[in-house]
Amino acid sequence: MITLFADIIVALGIEEITVPFTPLHMGPGLVVKVCMQGAFSVMVFGWSQILIDIQPLVVLLSGKGELHRFSHTYLGATGIAAVAALTGKYLGEIGLRMIRFEKYLPINWKVAWVSAFIGTYSHVFIDSIIHADMKPLAPFSDANVFLGLVKFDTLHVICLVSAVIGGAGFYLVERFRKRRE
Repeated sequence: MITLFADIIVALGIEEITVPFTPLHMGPGLVVKVCMQGAFSVMVFGWSQILIDIQPLVVLLSGKGELHRFSHTYLGATGIAAVAALTGKYLGEIGLRMIRFEKYLPINWKVAWVSAFIGTYSHVFIDSIIHADMKPLAPFSDANVFLGLVKFDTLHVICLVSAVIGGAGFYLVERFRKRRE
């Protein structure tokens, strides 16, 4: 699976990408959803993943700037989490209606805030493990204490496996819930 992912990146001509870009960050979020159930919103979590990766995406598309700057620090992630919570509650509710998951409505404010912060902070943590250019504790420190904690390929496998486990867990929880109704 890792080889397939790498082949796709090379085919797109963007082999310098060495991040588990937004979709791979969703794997751990699915596991959190299974564990926290109604106290966590995958919609808001996913929205926070998109927002935090806007700045690196602009750099990748333009070829200008540094890949992981303020948006990939815990201070920057705090601001992005606030935006994600405030906008994600409403956008998440629209999304849930569109996919006909009304039983998960409404997304309450506490859930929106918790999901947004878990989203942005986990994103910074995961990216910090494999990116030497990250300074997650900036402006207080230029150190990246998480760098090399896990190998690049291992981190991708963890993200992919957690997506499978989280997806299967969500399916089983929903199936059990339907049987009880």
